[in-house]
Amino acid sequence: MTSSPGPHSPGPSSPGPRSLDQRLDALARQPFRARFRLRGRDRATAELKGPATIRRHAYDLIAKRLAPAEPYKDGKQTPYRGHPVFVAQHATATCCRGCLQRWHGIPPGRELTRAEHAYVVDVICRWIEREMTGGGGADPARRA
Repeated sequence: MTSSPGPHSPGPSSPGPRSLDQRLDALARQPFRARFRLRGRDRATAELKGPATIRRHAYDLIAKRLAPAEPYKDGKQTPYRGHPVFVAQHATATCCRGCLQRWHGIPPGRELTRAEHAYVVDVICRWIEREMTGGGGADPARRA
């Protein structure tokens, strides 16, 4: 089976906020991705820690759990809650190397480049920012 880079490629090329928003809007139209929201403790953590700390956490978590050529337990390494970054990873299809390939055009089987690592962190942090400001999701009626 040949795998295409997915309907929402190309991947990392220093996208601006508008490009990230377009990608996030497309992902939010996927039923599985659309159900993720920052709630409860995960939202409180994002509020308490602030964007700079959450970005550092995202960078470190991606370095450990996603950036290696063969991540430990790939496909099952990202919890569904416990940190805002984990929720964001599922919402943005940055949770495993398979999703990275399908949705962002980043191939598995090799370590993420610096640019790819930064791109993944940018996608995650933009999603969290949109959640915190109420600007997330493709369908505002769903947030009611």
